[in-house]
Amino acid sequence: MQKALKYLDAKNIKYVFHNYKMEGLDEKTLEYWFNYLPLAKIINTKSSTYKKLSDQEKVAVLNKSEAMKLIIANTSMIKRPLFEFGEGKFLVGFNLDEWDLALNGFES
Repeated sequence: MQKALKYLDAKNIKYVFHNYKMEGLDEKTLEYWFNYLPLAKIINTKSSTYKKLSDQEKVAVLNKSEAMKLIIANTSMIKRPLFEFGEGKFLVGFNLDEWDLALNGFES
């Protein structure tokens, strides 16, 4: 997260930071993400939260409605950062080359 925030600040790209770990996440936002991103892109399978899920829950996460329940209950499962920079345009995780390419010429 820190690298992404520093990157955005250095490029003078305005953003609104929503800490869903502290502020929560609603179904409407998840449904919106699901319209544009595959579950595999949203869920951080390397997180300790995901690893602590039972085998049954890990299978259930493949189903969008079940994934929604699990993600809302365990927001630490979400890959970070998840940055939206336009309708349906997202960067998930921080990769400098990917961010440079996607945000070249982007004005907030």
